[in-house]
Amino acid sequence: MIRLDAIGKQHGSQILFLDASCALFKGEKVGLVGPNGSGKSTIFRMIVSEEEPDAGDVYVDRGTTIGYFSQDTGDMHGMSVVAATLEGAGPVAQAGIKMRELEAKLADPELGDEMMAVVEEFGEAQARYEELGGYALDARAREILNGLGFSQETMDGDVGALSGGWKMRVALARILLMKPDVMLLDEPTNHLDIESIIWLESFLKQFDGALMMTCHDREFMNRIVNKIAEIDSGSLTLFTGNYEFYVKQRAVLNQQQESEFERQQAMLKKEEAFIARFKARASHAAQVQSRVKKLDKIERVEPPKREQRVQFTFPEAPRSGDDVVNIQSVHKQYGQKVIYDDFSLLVRRTERIAVMGINGAGKSTLLKMIAGSTAPDTGKVQIGASVTMGYFAQHAMELLKPEDTVWEALVSRFPKASIGSLRTLCGAFGFSGGDVEKVCRILSGGEKARLVMAQMLYEPPNFLVLDEPTNHLDLSTKETLLEALEGYSGTMIFVSHDRHFLRRLSNRVLELTPQGVHLYGGGYSEYVAETGQEAPGLRV
Repeated sequence: MIRLDAIGKQHGSQILFLDASCALFKGEKVGLVGPNGSGKSTIFRMIVSEEEPDAGDVYVDRGTTIGYFSQDTGDMHGMSVVAATLEGAGPVAQAGIKMRELEAKLADPELGDEMMAVVEEFGEAQARYEELGGYALDARAREILNGLGFSQETMDGDVGALSGGWKMRVALARILLMKPDVMLLDEPTNHLDIESIIWLESFLKQFDGALMMTCHDREFMNRIVNKIAEIDSGSLTLFTGNYEFYVKQRAVLNQQQESEFERQQAMLKKEEAFIARFKARASHAAQVQSRVKKLDKIERVEPPKREQRVQFTFPEAPRSGDDVVNIQSVHKQYGQKVIYDDFSLLVRRTERIAVMGINGAGKSTLLKMIAGSTAPDTGKVQIGASVTMGYFAQHAMELLKPEDTVWEALVSRFPKASIGSLRTLCGAFGFSGGDVEKVCRILSGGEKARLVMAQMLYEPPNFLVLDEPTNHLDLSTKETLLEALEGYSGTMIFVSHDRHFLRRLSNRVLELTPQGVHLYGGGYSEYVAETGQEAPGLRV
């Protein structure tokens, strides 16, 4: 359906692709992977002709419809959420717009003389709308919006009143409603909660068209894709299988290439030593000449090109008392909405509690009350003896000084730290080379999150309160963070929509539901096994 043939692409001095090729066929679901800035989004833009390759060709089969979801939602205002979703559905959307325009004319008393013509035109528009499945489409749009977390009231409300994250969901709903032959999805799980991610996973599994996507959610990728297209130093390589298989296969290939490289280097060193030793001796001239020619003909093995993740061992957290947080009979409400009523919880040392609940259940509110940034209306939140707390929330990124560089932000926080340890810290959180000289003002959301996390974990407190710490982090940085937190000896309470993160870190699950609060004795895997659900209210 789509073919990239020997493409070349350069942005400034950076070469993204050099003689790179790949194809996407009907029914394939391909995950596009590569380091940040490697050209994943550029691939999408070239397919939809928003960019042209510098060399090579991009072929799309005639008549193929493409739905492209990017992180740019465009302008959305002046219509309901449902109408904005329907607008992306092609010809039927245009028929719906025409019908609504004629409905407005029918209500205009000043068009008395023209009314019969308007009525006739409306009848034709209505018949066309029905012929294209417009009435069924409205129901399908609402079903999709519901799956992505919209209430019925919000669906009929003004799309312009939504936050950026919720507008992203509308943009995604448009593509899903469109049911194109090919979907290109650039980070579709960004801004989604776990319930919406699981719903989207189910939707895409049933989608019978072709799919290419980037995604920082490892579990989501594993369950959807059947191929991986890897961007690596300008080339595109296809692997058959899901992301988990790709990771294992890539490690094997890297090891094989490393071994081959080392063997060749040893051989070259031996040959070069012979040449250097005997090149001045006339008796060995023929042998030396023969070996020189042999070396000239050898095709050199390159070391593995893929960037290796930097490991960082974080210092031991100081020990706290056994009772880390004691929440007693807390009541909290916003307006008429009661979030907590007579809620009590004791968090014990070394517990790692994953807090789960649907939107509005009070997950972030609980973390804010524990961190002291929000007070309960009644009741008490008591922090235990010798507890030092680190609180990560999205607003933490706003506390970075805009004109500080990444390096200055770390040095000012840890003035006595060695340069070597801070450089290793930078590398572990994805700041290599010139990245450390970037000023905070121009950092992306993901880069700011990585910097704040690095500041928090260099000298870790003994109690971490983490609200969506993996938002905007790429797969490699998530893995670095996971490995660091797995080795963390303190106590943790956290909210995350990443099931891989939940599975690896939690040893308790606190479930917030309208029916009450439940604390499960095992981690996320045990919670799924015990409840038969991956998130509150959803069946496996």
